Amino acid sequence: MPSGSDLQSKENTKSKINDCVVNSYDLDNVSVGVIGSHSALEIMDGAKDEGIKTVCICQKGRELPYLKYRRLSDEMLVLDRFSDILFKENQEKLLNLNTIMVSHRSFSVYLGYDNIENNFHVPIFGNRWLLKAEERNLPRNQYYLLEKAGIAHPKIYSGPEEIEGPALVKIQEAKRKLERAFFIVTSFDDYKKKSQDRIDKGIIDKETLKNNSVIEQYLIGTYFNFNFFYSPLDDETEFLGIERRLQTNIHDFTTSIPARNQLEMDVELQNIEVGHTPASIRESLLDNVFKMGEKFVKSTKKEYPPGIIGPFSLQSVITLDLDVIVYDVSLRVPGNPILATTTPYTKYKYGETFGVGRRIAMEIKKSLQSPDNVVKIVT
Repeated sequence: MPSGSDLQSKENTKSKINDCVVNSYDLDNVSVGVIGSHSALEIMDGAKDEGIKTVCICQKGRELPYLKYRRLSDEMLVLDRFSDILFKENQEKLLNLNTIMVSHRSFSVYLGYDNIENNFHVPIFGNRWLLKAEERNLPRNQYYLLEKAGIAHPKIYSGPEEIEGPALVKIQEAKRKLERAFFIVTSFDDYKKKSQDRIDKGIIDKETLKNNSVIEQYLIGTYFNFNFFYSPLDDETEFLGIERRLQTNIHDFTTSIPARNQLEMDVELQNIEVGHTPASIRESLLDNVFKMGEKFVKSTKKEYPPGIIGPFSLQSVITLDLDVIVYDVSLRVPGNPILATTTPYTKYKYGETFGVGRRIAMEIKKSLQSPDNVVKIVT
């Protein structure tokens, strides 16, 4: 747990940011801001649905999708690097636009947790101090939060020599830190062989494998990403829907090529996420899903006050015994635009289908009715 002085320092930082929102922002002209990557289109489209202005921060050479869908951004800042948004003049531009930033994975990676917590002074929709808990090598991480919530997660091996049966080595790529270089092993010898082969090919590096990787029991079952939204304004945990990930080069290799042919082919399989596909779950399992989301919210409130704000995802596997086990947690926009047109669960609650981007905009729009409510949804 952080020391009392650390908690006080964070509260002081939060107060300063909230004062900026309450005292300086024109709440009739707020903009939703987003880094032009990951799920920016979804976030901006949701803001547009709710009549909120948007600002997109792009990196030179990567701005084409946002130019193609120019309707979505009222303002566009094109910078040499995403991290240049930390420069004082760029932060002032966002503050002058009354910007509330929305965090996603690229936001965390390109700015870094320390900068987000201490050097980025624009209000963020969500809990900026909770973002780092996604990193498995840090204390009080996602496994810790799951355990405090009483939610099952796969067995974590303390070292490769403990591997017994299928296991997933979770590690980031050596060159593209945003991308995963996860691989499956079945024994200690298999681990040594496959990890060395990936090191030799430059896919991963030895230091990261030693210090920043996790070896997790690989569970056999059906994989679902359960997407939730916690509303501080309503004090309610909502279930938004389910999607599954399309991954290269595992997905179509394993589903379209017969097993005997797979064995004949020397292919390095990696589960880099490249797309999404919708899913639903049998109604008899919804009770467990709802309770799981509510328990996780309660855990974050205790361990990272004020807790989760807005969207989060519990990426899970359902086993043959119908146990739901969470193998990964997203503590920000999970990046699943397919929900915007496919999920039945928002329709059950609201009478219409929409995704994470619009649900964020709905919460922001509702908060703007009162400055006291704005401080409940930003840090």
